[in-house]
Amino acid sequence: MSPSDLKILVADENRTRASIIKLGLIESGYLNVEIVDSFSGLALLVQTSQPDVIIVDLENPQRDTLEAFFALSRAIKRPIAMFVDQSDLSAMEEAIDAGVSAYVVDGLKKDRIRPIMEMAIARFRAFSRMEDELFEAKSQLKDQSVVTKAKEILMDRKGLSESEAHRQIRTTAMNKQKKMSEIASSIVLAAEAMDL
Repeated sequence: MSPSDLKILVADENRTRASIIKLGLIESGYLNVEIVDSFSGLALLVQTSQPDVIIVDLENPQRDTLEAFFALSRAIKRPIAMFVDQSDLSAMEEAIDAGVSAYVVDGLKKDRIRPIMEMAIARFRAFSRMEDELFEAKSQLKDQSVVTKAKEILMDRKGLSESEAHRQIRTTAMNKQKKMSEIASSIVLAAEAMDL
């Protein structure tokens, strides 16, 4: 996706600062830029306008304001570049934990906008890939766990060996065109129901 295709939302209560950001974005080739000058209702606006990237300039943010943006960052799955004027280590750590892609202290200069945007997008993509890989790994572990439990049930109740139990689950899954974990879950649920 080229810069001109990206839809960018700039949230800043100060119109002058927002204009500096917008000018820097346009000069860098980011042409689809929308500015909002109030933070109230920002979550709803993000839902309706569906920006690809969000830039927030908070100047000297209060803790409540930061918390609101961290919650927004957790809720939406988009790159967020956050500009603040003062360094605050705990706020920066919270921002990173919340998924803020770029937390920039005293960096509001027109010529820095493009590299910060590129960094925010690249970090967001890397973070998203890691989240997907973690989800996949957890899902595989959960599937393996339920298959192991189902094998134990078949071994215990039908007197099968582990390989026979595995083969029975696999054959049933193939015949029913389902995943082994789905068949295993059915076996576990059935066994639990019989034990009630």
